Parts: sequence; C-alpha cells; structure tokens
Amino acid sequence: MTLAFFEETRQLTNILEIYEKENITKAAKLVADGIMNDGILQAFGSGHSYAAALEVSGRAGGLIPSKVIMDAAGGMYETLEGSGKILGHRMMIAPNDIFFLISNSGRNPMIIELAEKIKSEGNKLIVVTALEASKKSSSKHSSGKLLYEFADVVLDNHSTFGDAALTIEGLDTKVCGTSSFTATLLLQQTIYQACSLMLDQGFEPPIYKSANIDGGPQYNAKIEEKYADRIFHI
Repeated sequence: MTLAFFEETRQLTNILEIYEKENITKAAKLVADGIMNDGILQAFGSGHSYAAALEVSGRAGGLIPSKVIMDAAGGMYETLEGSGKILGHRMMIAPNDIFFLISNSGRNPMIIELAEKIKSEGNKLIVVTALEASKKSSSKHSSGKLLYEFADVVLDNHSTFGDAALTIEGLDTKVCGTSSFTATLLLQQTIYQACSLMLDQGFEPPIYKSANIDGGPQYNAKIEEKYADRIFHI
C-alpha cells in the first residue's frame, strides 16, 4: 500500500509554495508591524480549527505576545447566530493586535461575527480558509457574508470541499482531512517570516523557549511579565 496521505500532502505543499508565497509575505508583515508596535497576536478556530490556532499561540518557537481566543463550548454553538457577538464582547482588543481566524468553510455565524467585531475595531485580520470551497458555499449567517470577505490577507489552505481528500475502494466517503496540515505550514511560515522581518528592523522578536530546555521556563516567564495583562485572558 502506498503512503497516500504523504503523497497528498506533498502535492499540497507544492501548491502552497507556488500560490501562497505572496500572501504569506503580506501576513508576515502585518504580524511583524503589530508586534513591534506593542500589539499581540490573537488566534481563533472553532471545532477542529482550534488545533491550528494553537500553532501560533503559546508554544515553543512561537511568539510570546500571543494567545488563543477560547471558546468554552468547543464549537458547540458555532452555527448559532449571536454566539460570536457574545464571545466577541469578552475579547480584549488593543489597537495594534493582529488576528488570525481559522475556518475551513468560513460560513458559520460565530466566526463571521468575530470577524465583524475585529474589523469594527480597526484591527488587521488574517484568515485561513479553503478559499475556493468557501466561495462555493452559502453563508449560515443572516448577513450572507463569508469569513474571507473580512480579511486583510487570506491564507488559502487549498483543501478540497469537505476537507477529506482521499478515497478508499469499498468506502463511499472520503477520509483524511488536510486542512490541519496545510494550516500548520501556512501559519508557521508566516511566523518565521515575521520574525525575520523584525530582526531586519533591529527588533528582537519575543520567542518562547521550550519548557524542557534548562532555563527555558525562567526565560519565558521574564518576558511574559511584559504581556501578562494581555495574554492570560480570553
């Protein structure tokens, strides 16, 4: 048996390199500018997209001024109109904060209402979505809008409609979603380029060291003090 998922992700990696290079560069500049101007990075993904939000928040090798916007219900109410307004009311938003909203379909009310809130505050928004699949979908929000329409930059994960990509003979449904893999590539490359841009401008990016490296927790805690009132809240 061939390693079918490996093959699929190799193809997607090539596609992302070709088609998303420019958007990654644009997103990286937004992140770098925000961090250098005392903003923080905030990321949100409902349901399984939460895994992608974790890629850029509070992890070794990532920016210390970052946090995941927590959905206590774990995506249970993402299709319910008004849920994003309630969550958005609890968010702390400062002028130079940069936001990542991650949704494969970009059609559910919660994520759309969060995008509305972010843009009403004048903040920059980077959206990770399956762009062509989303464009072919109908919004579940009364506004009729989809998430990508609010974005300053769209990072297209190029996942197929429904996310699952592989067929198996004898099974009438596809298996193996690709959006988590592609989101990781897009987001981590964005952070890498943002850090490079900051260094080019003489600004040392505040990066988490692994808690498993001697001295790592102490190093992190010292820098966290500067951002503690921002990154340890919803």
